Amino acid sequence: MPPMDVYNQKLIANVHPSDWVNPTPVECYDLVVIGSGTAGLVTAKGAAGLGVGLKVALIEKHLMGGDCLNVGCVPSKCLIRSARAAADIRGSRPYGIVPPDQVTVDFPAVMERMRKVRAQISPVDSAAGAAKAGVDMFLGEGTFTGPNTVSVAGQTLRFKKAVICTGARAVKPKIEGIEAVGYLTNETVFSLTESPQRLAVIGGGPIGCELAQAFHHLGSKVVLFHRGSHILNKEDADAAEIVQKQFIEDGIQLVLSSQLKRVVQTAAGKEIFFESGGHEQSIIVDEILAGAGRAPNVQGLNLEAVGVEYDARHGVVVNDNLQTTNPKIYAAGDICMNWKFTHAADAAARIVLKNTLFSPFGIGKYKLSDLVMPWVTFTDPEIAHVGLYEHEAQDQGMDIHTIKILFDDVDRALADGEEDGFVKIHLKKGSDQVLGATIVARHAGEMISEITTAMVNKVGLGSMASVIHPYPTQADAIKRAADGYRRTLLTPLSIKFLGILTKLS
Repeated sequence: MPPMDVYNQKLIANVHPSDWVNPTPVECYDLVVIGSGTAGLVTAKGAAGLGVGLKVALIEKHLMGGDCLNVGCVPSKCLIRSARAAADIRGSRPYGIVPPDQVTVDFPAVMERMRKVRAQISPVDSAAGAAKAGVDMFLGEGTFTGPNTVSVAGQTLRFKKAVICTGARAVKPKIEGIEAVGYLTNETVFSLTESPQRLAVIGGGPIGCELAQAFHHLGSKVVLFHRGSHILNKEDADAAEIVQKQFIEDGIQLVLSSQLKRVVQTAAGKEIFFESGGHEQSIIVDEILAGAGRAPNVQGLNLEAVGVEYDARHGVVVNDNLQTTNPKIYAAGDICMNWKFTHAADAAARIVLKNTLFSPFGIGKYKLSDLVMPWVTFTDPEIAHVGLYEHEAQDQGMDIHTIKILFDDVDRALADGEEDGFVKIHLKKGSDQVLGATIVARHAGEMISEITTAMVNKVGLGSMASVIHPYPTQADAIKRAADGYRRTLLTPLSIKFLGILTKLS
């Protein structure tokens, strides 16, 4: 985990302490959890913390906290925060603030701050923290050895139920020569101490876009390669278009509908040969960041020994209750789910807790499909989404009514100079039932939870019109959408009725 400064030393001391002594296993565990990312930690600590005397073991071969703490959510958002600060300074003139001619980014200090924050958060996910919660914490590689046994570091753990939470990793790019010249992934990019002057990012999905924009704002000259004709092509098309226009305005070079052919090392740097628009071209960069695709960590588990079906590309096979093909073994998180988000892993772990420990004879099991899952792409502006997209509703044969509020008509967005965005809410036609929503705004991720809460609690958009929103806030756009729905109820007959009421009042 380079560089091994005081902050990374503190991190390692928490998430994989070199002096850790594995406990002596009990005769049989109620639950053995393999993998201590978000799903594994929530499952193990949740079970042990119930106070009903459960024996729980947690196994981790690498870093506790998984991708989120070490090479994902936490470090990336630290970088994004620094990047936004730099972008705000450069873009301060419209607000009456004269920026300096040259905004200097101290990249080593940016990365040092990231390591400091990561170390500050790490005690929550630490080995000591798990042990304090009542979990038997084992460091080492966990491997199934029989119908109800797992081996780790030379010891055998017997279990009644087991949970696989080993997560996923970055996919290796299948590009000729890239292994020889070297490349970065989310697992290595946060170890940089010097900013790459020229950076190529492979992949126009959420990870690629977030890091491309962040490094651009931190001073790198960024070129973003994407196979699709538009970045973030799985998102709402209107939302993706706003972000793509912002990238172009920022000065990020987009190479769309592209196919990378090969990479060679030259005296000038790493030369990438690619095809776009029917022509082969090349560009020279200092670093290449692969931000496209994730692969499940199924290697070394010996899943065949316990009859757990899996796929090397899609991971462990589970049913809607997160149960594998072995009824005693469950899975949660990136190892088995399409939703590869920390909050999704957390929610899935809670389903596993219920289904493994508190559903006798299969009664009252929770379902993954019942979750209402929001997610956010942390570009600037952010894209936040929950529920169905318009095309998904149409594919399911649903008639929908969409209400869209543009931020160029929202007072606070105008005051903030952030009017290039919107709130879009999809309703079941003929009702105020919210089927899905997309928000594009600088803090869209902070706004989407209001709509998620409404969906979970089956609160219609009409009822949300009665919720008072402080003025002026950008979230007022949600109330305006609700008011917009209310106005659709004003039929000629209802207007006539209202007129009668006014005369009688």
